[in-house]
Amino acid sequence: MEQPAVIFNLSLENGRFSFEPELTFSLEEGRAWYQVYWFRYKIIQEGKFNLRAGGHLGLNFAKTLDSRNNEVIQTERYLIGEVVPTYQISDNVMVGMNYMIGRGYDINTNELQHFISFFGNFRNIELHKEIGLEISPQVFYLSSFNFGDGYYFAIEFKILRKNFPLSLSSVMNQKISSSIPGKDFLWNMTLSYSFGKGTVSNSN
Repeated sequence: MEQPAVIFNLSLENGRFSFEPELTFSLEEGRAWYQVYWFRYKIIQEGKFNLRAGGHLGLNFAKTLDSRNNEVIQTERYLIGEVVPTYQISDNVMVGMNYMIGRGYDINTNELQHFISFFGNFRNIELHKEIGLEISPQVFYLSSFNFGDGYYFAIEFKILRKNFPLSLSSVMNQKISSSIPGKDFLWNMTLSYSFGKGTVSNSN
C-alpha cells in the first residue's frame, strides 16, 4: 500500500483460548484497509515446546470501479488456518515454524494460498542500560493459486526501552525467487504504543 497506516491490536485470553483482532486504517484517508479476527488455541504448553493452532476471518476493503465507472469499496472475504510449533532454546532465543492455508471467497480474490515459514526470535540484546534490541528473521515460501509462488527472506528489528510504552520497529522483506508480481524489496517503520496486552501502531 506504501501509505501511512494506523493498526489496532488487542488480545483477550481465557485459559488456552485467545481472541486477537487486528484493525488497520489509512492514516491519510481515515478509511479501513483490512480487519483480521484471530481465534487461537494453545494445544501444547510443555517446558520449552509449544504448539498453537488458530484461524481467522479476514476482511480486505479494496477500491474498485462499478458499472458506471464510479469508485466504490469492495469487501473481500478470506478464511485462514494456521499451525505454529515453537521451541524456546533459552530465555532470549526462540525458533519456530508457521504454516497457514487460506482461501478467498469473492470474485477476483485468491482462491487458495499456502504459506510456510521458519523463523527465530532473539530478545534482550542490550544497546544501552535501559534500551534493548529484538531481532526476528524468517525465511518463507508463499504459494498463490492465481499468481504463482515464491521464496522470501524477512527480518524485523525492534528497539524497546524498559518500562516505556513506546517502541520503534522496522520490517524488511527481500524476494529470493518468485513468480508472484510485486517489488523485490519492501520495508516499513512502525511506532507502537502498548497498553496492557493491546497495541496501537502507526506504520509507514
